[in-house]
Amino acid sequence: MSSQATPTLRLSGIGASPGVAVGHAFILDRKRIRTPKLRLADAEVEPERMRMKTAIDLSDRQLAELKDQITRTEGSDHALILEAHRLMLHDPMLVDEVNRLIVEDRINAEWAVRRTARKIKHLFDNIPDEYFRERRSDVDYVADRIIRNLMGQVVDEDVEVPAEAIVVAHDLPPADAAMMARSGRVAGFVTDLGGQTSHTAIVARARETPAVVGAGRASEQISPGDLVAMDGTRGVVLVNPTEDQLALFREEQRRYLESEQLALATKDQPAVSTDGFRIRLNGNMEFLEEIPSLLAHGAEGIGLYRTEFMFLDRKTAPTEEEHYRAYKQVLEAMGGRPVTIRTLDLGGDKVPGKTKHEKEPNPAMGLRAIRYCLSNRELFRVQLRALLRASVHGNLRLMFPLICGVSELREARSELEACRTALGRAGVPVGKRFPVGIMVETPSAATIADRLAQEADFFSIGTNDLIQYSLAIDRQNREVAYLYRPLHLSVLRMLQGIVDAAKAANIPVSMCGEMAGDPLFTLVLLALGFDELSMTSGQIPVVKRMMRRVSRSEAVEMLQGAMELTTAEEIERFVRTEMDRRFGGGQEGLLLPPAHDPEPESV
Repeated sequence: MSSQATPTLRLSGIGASPGVAVGHAFILDRKRIRTPKLRLADAEVEPERMRMKTAIDLSDRQLAELKDQITRTEGSDHALILEAHRLMLHDPMLVDEVNRLIVEDRINAEWAVRRTARKIKHLFDNIPDEYFRERRSDVDYVADRIIRNLMGQVVDEDVEVPAEAIVVAHDLPPADAAMMARSGRVAGFVTDLGGQTSHTAIVARARETPAVVGAGRASEQISPGDLVAMDGTRGVVLVNPTEDQLALFREEQRRYLESEQLALATKDQPAVSTDGFRIRLNGNMEFLEEIPSLLAHGAEGIGLYRTEFMFLDRKTAPTEEEHYRAYKQVLEAMGGRPVTIRTLDLGGDKVPGKTKHEKEPNPAMGLRAIRYCLSNRELFRVQLRALLRASVHGNLRLMFPLICGVSELREARSELEACRTALGRAGVPVGKRFPVGIMVETPSAATIADRLAQEADFFSIGTNDLIQYSLAIDRQNREVAYLYRPLHLSVLRMLQGIVDAAKAANIPVSMCGEMAGDPLFTLVLLALGFDELSMTSGQIPVVKRMMRRVSRSEAVEMLQGAMELTTAEEIERFVRTEMDRRFGGGQEGLLLPPAHDPEPESV
């Protein structure tokens, strides 16, 4: 029951895993650990270093045991994360700096670990790739484990979660998130930190558990046992809601489940509008273990396979054989369905053994993605050779990220052909020629899309970056995130121009950014004429079902009306009204997400 005597608290975060949940708060407080600060006498320095070494060894053994446990119960996906933590434990960047602080600054190991962790996390802040930026939390997990072991505290304590609990935490270690989600007793997750690619978000989506991450100080503002109603689509959390609010959430939960069941019942039917326009719906993925969920939700292929995870927390770059095995597994698992693999989309600061973590003034616009690969040809060739070898095992499509001009595309394709020739001469089996496309994610690529379309086999629009660069908005910056507007007229015109250029050149055009999976934009994308859309698994059935309930001609008419307006607010209101008219109120079992809440607030 709700607590009418207690004022309702309303929090906003990032909707990381869709679904509505209501339950009582279970506060998991593993993050907060007070770090002692001590000055060392000369005689205490060497014993302190040994104490640090013992704590690292103990942490390593604990992580190895956890990895075995998770592998037995969850498969190897989340175990890879724990293995990355083990590698981080022994990273010279951590160990050497802690020992230096102990010896030179004469401070105790706990304090040295905390200072070093802050320094490493600061480096992650400047990484443009969201997935890798989220790995800041890994630094905290590892540092906390070492510090707890230094202080003799209990680590990996078993957690007994009550049934239908809303687990609230500052952040969740991946092992905790995986084990709790698997228990079936968790109704939802709410965390202070995290983004779409945080471990909590990945685990929650894999387990189809609603989650709101990046909710500010939720773990401080929510008390144990508080009644919590949360919406993992909108990123909204209500603490101690009123009876009326609770009734609305219950109704929303009922409609969401009904909508999901209806959508899943027809997940294998193609996305064809009532007047016959066909759009292929694919899935975005990073780990092999995501494929069963994608297929279960009706994915017709992989529209975006991110390969950056292979570079996560390693001392050395992955070998050609490691690349090859990873791609071969995905291609075989998809059984002939198309698999679009994106080449490395990172800056040099995260490629092991290549740089000294030098900071760039503006890494989002610096040496990253295809630019970095063309500046580090051997690293690029290792990945290209592996892709060529793996192409014999399935339906491969290769995609270069952050292409800004024709010269870059020509250089990248030239490297690919050089690798193909070299493998051929060496007698290494290589598959048939496969489509080679580009991600269109900069205004420069959008502007010359007609020229790029002459030399690319397909386009895939990365809307997350394209919108940021077009509107000059950092959507991670809470001060300006409200200006990130996918329905800004300039964005719509840019999308239309890219699609038109692809159609004129007779090449397929896809979208793999977050905009593709948001049901609010489904009719807009249908009207624009995309051939394919790629999204997370849970979004596929709903978008498919919406596509099948409308004609493209009425979608085109709606878009024309929207583009006669001027401001983003006007266009959003118009599109939402049109979508509500067709799908609002759960008509035909389709539930349109409520309007987004750009700013956190309390009521």
